Amino acid sequence: MAQLHDKAVAPAAGLLQLARLKAGLSQGEVARRAGVPTTMVSAYERGRRQPTLTTLLRMVRAAGFDIRMILAPYDPHDEVLRSLEARRSPAERARRDRQLQAWRNATPVR
Repeated sequence: MAQLHDKAVAPAAGLLQLARLKAGLSQGEVARRAGVPTTMVSAYERGRRQPTLTTLLRMVRAAGFDIRMILAPYDPHDEVLRSLEARRSPAERARRDRQLQAWRNATPVR
């Protein structure tokens, strides 16, 4: 999945990939179960193409999940974060990436 500072992840791409990975399925298996070509699942997950809502629901259901939507007041949180990220210098981004990687590689203290 693309990192936020490189390219914003399309919501459909993130949902589909998350459902597939949580189900422990390959792209081919989701495609087979949903009745779509494997190349389409790949294109959707990479954000190269956008599925219709009907197709997205079918693929997520093929992975054993459902999408529930509600109408809620708009929250500009993501735009605020994107704006802050855009103002970071390359050096600041590299430092943050090193910190994140160190956090991911850390082992719990017992």
